[in-house]
Amino acid sequence: MLRHYSMFAAYNRWANAQVYAAAAELSDAEFRSDRGAFFGSLHRTLNHLLVADRIWMKRFTGTGEAPTTLDAVLYEELDALTAARRAEDERIIAWTGTLDEASLAADFTYVPVTQPIEITQPLQPALAHLFNHQTHHRGQCHMTLTALGKPSLSLDLIYFLRSDGREWM
Repeated sequence: MLRHYSMFAAYNRWANAQVYAAAAELSDAEFRSDRGAFFGSLHRTLNHLLVADRIWMKRFTGTGEAPTTLDAVLYEELDALTAARRAEDERIIAWTGTLDEASLAADFTYVPVTQPIEITQPLQPALAHLFNHQTHHRGQCHMTLTALGKPSLSLDLIYFLRSDGREWM
């Protein structure tokens, strides 16, 4: 499983780079346009993904910033958001590289942003959620881009594995 999660961390970085490159081609109005995604615009959805990753990484590692709301806008400008995303992706990759089977199986305890109750669970399914959550909202980013008339993105894991991710095959 360790190799599996390292692959997902690398894929996550690659897929995020695809979405951010497409976002960089948008006008500011398009970037902020509400197209019906859960968080409305590409701007707000990309901010949410960074928010959620920071929350989970704080839970996993005990370090870093953890916003207190899921809809926080951490960065208004795409350039700053892009830099923060890249840094968070590198942080996730570095951290997954420190894991061992015992840490994946170990329990950790956290308090969700949405409910003030303690939850204790094994790390492994929560880590799977981190990557699944990214995929879920990147799908909304894809929908937003296509709703704006932009070309579809090829974000499937298999495309990553056939290109930048050959080392994982």
